[in-house]
Amino acid sequence: MSAAVSNDRKRGKKRYGGGHGNKRWKGSRELEVGMQGILITCNMNERKCTAEAFNLLNEYADQLYGPEKLQENNGSSSDGEAEEEDVDVALKKEVAQLKASGAKRERRFMALDSGANNVIFIKTQNIEADKLVHLVLSDLHTTKKHKSRVILRMLPVTGTCKAFQEDMVKYLATFLEPWFKTPNCGTYQIAFKARNSSHNKRDEIIKTIAGMVGKLNPKNKVDLTNPELTIVVEVIKAVCCLSVVKDYSLYRKYNVQEVVKEDTPKPDAETNTPGEKDEKDEKETNKEEKKDEKETNKGEKKDEKETKKDEKETNKEEKKDEKETNKEEKKDEEEMNKEEKKDEEEKKKGEEDNDNNVPHDKKEDEGDWE
Repeated sequence: MSAAVSNDRKRGKKRYGGGHGNKRWKGSRELEVGMQGILITCNMNERKCTAEAFNLLNEYADQLYGPEKLQENNGSSSDGEAEEEDVDVALKKEVAQLKASGAKRERRFMALDSGANNVIFIKTQNIEADKLVHLVLSDLHTTKKHKSRVILRMLPVTGTCKAFQEDMVKYLATFLEPWFKTPNCGTYQIAFKARNSSHNKRDEIIKTIAGMVGKLNPKNKVDLTNPELTIVVEVIKAVCCLSVVKDYSLYRKYNVQEVVKEDTPKPDAETNTPGEKDEKDEKETNKEEKKDEKETNKGEKKDEKETKKDEKETNKEEKKDEKETNKEEKKDEEEMNKEEKKDEEEKKKGEEDNDNNVPHDKKEDEGDWE
């Protein structure tokens, strides 16, 4: 009986209490305020995206900063020295050595949970994320080589703060100065995206940031077509990730898949030879003629339809008038017949009255003579 109870308790711990341990471990590897790094979006495969991101970032980080050097802690005290030292001093020394070794072993790239699906956060150490990402996209744009399958966008994060409007305004007041404060100025746009966060309204945030940029230098102008700078604002849960990047439109919103696609060249009229130009003009002329012919045929058909429609309407009106005329004629004829019948009846009645009156008078006259 006791064994069954203990098993139930273990199950209860696994079901209800086990999650707390995982949350604490996961929290230590989550995106937090104060971090810098790179936000990477992917297509349903975060594990493969992480592996591709490490390969890609290390390749270009080696070009900027050289190969990564992993230092190990070699400092250790001998057994004889440890015996001679006081126990408390030895413990403090060991703790300090562990802290130092941990700091030395921290890698320049570390994958963390971003707090949103299909988004990973690569924390950087002693790396300028904006320069590194710009180098990656610049090389991909030039070479047009595909170096990833699942990575979509790579957005540098050079500053983070709490994702509440008051905290964002306070942080941005100093964060934006290197790019927009007098004497610095430029054209800009604001790219805002919120994930798993509903307390920030897009229009309000953009309007607030634009007002701050205008106050830093009135020469700063908004350009939504081809701006010099783009203020990237990515909100994930309670963390706001910020950066100011260049060539945002040129590098297709920092999309790794789009930037390697060939640009479709626009035809230049000046480069055409006379023969090509004549042929092109002839084609255009034929095209216009066909178009005009179609329009003419279309107009003729329309006119023909309208003519038929008018004929139908005319015939309809004529039939209607004819019916009404016949109806009126019948009505008049009926009225005339009624009148004639009435006159005949009155005439007959008058004649009858006359016949009745003549004999009566004669009888009276005969009586008088007698």
